[in-house]
Amino acid sequence: MRNYFFLIFTFVLLFYSCKEDKIQSDKTVFRYNESKGIATLDPAFAKSQVLIWPANQLYNGLVQMDNNLNIIPCIAREWEILNSGKTYLFTLRNDVYFHDHQIFSNGKGRKVTAPDFEYSLNRIIDPKTASPGAWIFNNINKDGIKALNDSILEITLKNPFPAFLGLLSMQYCSVVPKEIVEYYGNDFRNNPVGTGPFQFKVWKESEKLILVKNPNYFEQDSLGNPLPYLDAVSITFINDKQSEFLEFLKGNLDFISGLNPANKDELLTKNGYLNPTYKDQFKMINQPYLNTEYLGFLLDTSKIKNKLSPVLNKKIRQAINYGFDRVKMMKYLRNSIGEPALQGFIPKGLPGFIDEFKGFEYNPDKTRNLLIEAGYPNGEGLAPITLTTTADYLDLCEYIQQQLSQFGIEIKIDVNTGATFRDMVANSKLEFFRGSWIADYPDAENYLALFYSKNHSPGGPNYTHYNKTNFDKLYEQAMLETNDSLRILLYNEMNKLIVNDAVVVPLYYDEVVRFVKNNIYGFESNPMNLLNLKYVKKENK
Repeated sequence: MRNYFFLIFTFVLLFYSCKEDKIQSDKTVFRYNESKGIATLDPAFAKSQVLIWPANQLYNGLVQMDNNLNIIPCIAREWEILNSGKTYLFTLRNDVYFHDHQIFSNGKGRKVTAPDFEYSLNRIIDPKTASPGAWIFNNINKDGIKALNDSILEITLKNPFPAFLGLLSMQYCSVVPKEIVEYYGNDFRNNPVGTGPFQFKVWKESEKLILVKNPNYFEQDSLGNPLPYLDAVSITFINDKQSEFLEFLKGNLDFISGLNPANKDELLTKNGYLNPTYKDQFKMINQPYLNTEYLGFLLDTSKIKNKLSPVLNKKIRQAINYGFDRVKMMKYLRNSIGEPALQGFIPKGLPGFIDEFKGFEYNPDKTRNLLIEAGYPNGEGLAPITLTTTADYLDLCEYIQQQLSQFGIEIKIDVNTGATFRDMVANSKLEFFRGSWIADYPDAENYLALFYSKNHSPGGPNYTHYNKTNFDKLYEQAMLETNDSLRILLYNEMNKLIVNDAVVVPLYYDEVVRFVKNNIYGFESNPMNLLNLKYVKKENK
């Protein structure tokens, strides 16, 4: 019986694959590749860009963010902020429906109501869900999410939080239907039902994910035309970046994102411009990106077997930070895309970033002196340190490895696949790891939350398990401060503490770089590198 159902399922997949190839000539299918694979389509677990991109096509929340990082209405058409910033009242649209599904009583999509949001947001908080996004609701009162009726949702906070609306734009806060989630249980991850511009069609893990146009989507363009324009989105999972690039050149992918060491010199000049050879095939879109790339140290002695591990020595961590040239790294390994992270963890473009503040610049003398102070002159007696990364950052790690070797600091590099790597970071299994933090909302607090002791992973984003009373006090004080200027001063103090304690090794402040085929229109960029396909048009050739 099991083999019988497997054959049926295989036939359906093959049929749909053939059907997809057949519709290429008269339907618009946007194709992109996700080299790191997709583990779930449940928005409760959309903790990384890999998962956020498809979630953004399938789901909606109360609010959304435009390309200028302004919070604008989505399913909530308006809101009021009351009680000195501690109470939010959202009035919902009455024309939003979940995707069609046989589980609904009429077999069609059911209208979204305020109780759906009450369920969805409380589901994130529920420990049984084990959502990595639970931390974003730490400031909400107990029973603070309530549907007052079908169209009004009330959320009450313990303390005012100016960035709260931005936080609600995160994919964690998407609305999902209770009856569908409960019907599928853990299998909701691969049977998603949302309200987004595209709806789930089929997913063969490690091969292809297909989303199709939602014919009942509620948003329109400025001329009143229904969105989305595309008929479907097709996502492949080629894990080799060079193969992905070749598929893009052959026309089998409509865009690729970011730089890869294997093809960056082919695509870009040394000054960071598109190679003129390709101007008739595709265009390059780039802009500043609210993303800090870094190396993180695990500082939790309860998680580290070797209590004498070098990563627990602050002077060693500082020596590593001073021991390599970030400016040269950006020029030769990134073709000048992005800026060296010389001002700490908060990226350029956010209030709280101070251009005058100097964090870690290349300083060989400081590295040597710190090693002497730590008791390891010229690295003598210093145990090797293992740095774990993924293949797409191997060149950067090897560069740092080479630079630090001149001081006697031996770095061993361990390369892991994306899913395995992310799991090990989240579960505190790596002493020294490559990381990146893309802003969830445009406030420096989102970066500083990575170092708040109550946000320890896996329940929160504090992957280093940094635990410092002074930092926590400043963080909590900032959350109560409604004056923007004073709050930014507190952010600055926290950034200085992170640098002084060398909790991480900031590498660079990133830049969004997208290469898009010339027959794609309406494909825009934003400082959060969010993939928004509802306005995209494709001209079939």
